[in-house]
Parts: sequence; C-alpha cells; structure tokens
Amino acid sequence: MNKPLRTAILFAVPLLACAMAASAKEPGNVFISSEKDHTVTVLDAKSQQQVGVIKTCKRPRDMRLTGDKGKLLVLCGDDGSVAIIDVAAKKVVDKIKLQEGAEMFDLSPDGKTLYFSNEDDALLVAVDLASKKVSKEIKVGEEPEGVLISRDGKIIYVTSEVASLVHVIDTASGKVIKNIQVDKRPRRFALTPDGKELWVTNELGASVSIIRTTDHTVAHTVRFEPKGFRADDITPVGVTMSRDGKTAFVALGKANHVAVVDVGTRAVRNLVLVGKRAWGLGLSRDEATLYVANGLSDDVSVVDIAKGRAVKSVKAGRVPHSVVVDD
Repeated sequence: MNKPLRTAILFAVPLLACAMAASAKEPGNVFISSEKDHTVTVLDAKSQQQVGVIKTCKRPRDMRLTGDKGKLLVLCGDDGSVAIIDVAAKKVVDKIKLQEGAEMFDLSPDGKTLYFSNEDDALLVAVDLASKKVSKEIKVGEEPEGVLISRDGKIIYVTSEVASLVHVIDTASGKVIKNIQVDKRPRRFALTPDGKELWVTNELGASVSIIRTTDHTVAHTVRFEPKGFRADDITPVGVTMSRDGKTAFVALGKANHVAVVDVGTRAVRNLVLVGKRAWGLGLSRDEATLYVANGLSDDVSVVDIAKGRAVKSVKAGRVPHSVVVDD
C-alpha cells in the first residue's frame, strides 16, 4: 500500500467513528403522567433521574408521541382535552378541546386523526388534528377504555369495560363490524409485531385474552395466579410487547407485580415485584429496561429485564398513570 493511501485511510477511520457516534441516538427521556398533580414527570433515560416536571391539564392519563417524536400528546380526563408538549422544549405548546369523559386514545398511522374513547357517553370519537374538530362519533359499549389502531389504519379496536367486549371498527365506514366477548373488564391492548395477535388485559378476569386478527376470535386466554394473592387482587391493566414478538409484559395492578409472558408458549416465565398497583408500562429502545408506573406508591419501578428484578424506584408525582419512553 502506498503511503498517501495509507495516510488517507488512517485519517478516515477516526472521522468515520466520529460520524457513527454522532448518528447514534443518545438516551432521551421517559415521560410519566401524574393524575393528581396534573403534570408529566420527565426522567433522563440514562441516569433515570428527574430532569423536569411539565404542567399539563387536569388529570393527565394516556400519552402518545407523534410519528416524528417531536410532540407528546397527553389526554387529560377531568377537563376533556389533549395537551400538546414540545418534546425538545419540555413545555405545553397547544391544547385541543375534546369532550368530558375522554379516557384513552390512539393516533392514525398518518398522524392526522386522533381517536379517543368517551366513557361517559359510550362513544369512540374521531378528531381531525388540523381543524381540531370532531369528524366522527361511533356508538360502542358502556364505559369504553382502550383504543388501538391497526398498523394499516383500517381497523380500530375498543374495549368496553362493562360489556366485557372488544369492538372491531372499520375505519372507513365508521361501523362496528364485530363484537368479541372476552373476560371481565377489558382495559388495554398490545399487538404482536406481525399483527396476527391482539392481546387484551382483563382487569377483573385476572387474565389476558389473545385474539386472532385474521378472524377476530379468541385463540387463547392467559390466566394469572401468583401464589399468595387473592383472585380479586390480580388486576391486569398495562401490557406491552418486545419488538421480536417473543415476550409480553403485563402489569398486574393490585398484585404489585409484572408478569413476563412467553408469547409462543403462553407461559408466565417470571413475576417481577414492583410498586403498589402496577399500571402503565414503557419499554426502553434497547429493551434492557422496563418502566412501571405504580399508582398507589406514587413512583416508577425501573426493571432490569436481564436480571429479572426492579433495580430502582423513582418518584413520579401522585398517582402516576402512563409511561412513554422516548430514547
């Protein structure tokens, strides 16, 4: 190798290393909504220390990042609105009035429409984000809660707590095309990465219903029976899925544990002790850390997934509800 070429390569290698380091995303933030403090607590994902508290609207609950991750949308139940937070600035930059009784929501894949459940009026409501106007109202069962849109945007799933149903709604027509009977008080959803299974937590059924999305029938029910707990203390709510679709994490509510479930075998691999009333869940980008919002101990448990245990507890306002990880 001639000297000029060797010199060029030696000079280029450090530059390439610098470029790769610059393009690698540094750990960002973890956002936790606090129902009683009307705030969103911000943690640094690397240090897991609090770096900010954002005043929102009354009783912030469900949260979603926009597709570009530039904005965080926070639904506030007690004033029926969505606060829009600028992620970089860590402050509310806009609000959209919804309706009283707003519970949970999801965003269409194109980011143009927000769909939320109205618990008081038993509705799924569509809001055009550009005009901030209601574009559609769809009647569903009593006390709707969970809302999830399929990845192609063609189907919306909504839980009805009182009717113990999952409603399957055609987005184009705005009609309920099927009602799926599940266990008592269904709450939240998670889709497997291939979109073939919909996991639904049943708070008063101590279970998860697994629905085939091809024919919208219940394929299996995972029941949770941790030793030492009464059945009415096992109240699954939050659920999230690993990117490879092999592991599901289910927050067991008053049982103060998170169940780690093998998706393929449906077996509970581990039960992780966390804080009081484990509720919302958030998984880090590298899937090494699970954040668990504990509604009755006013904190977030930081779970090391490899170790299979909580390694830290961080205060997160009164009655933390949901967790969004932006790292």
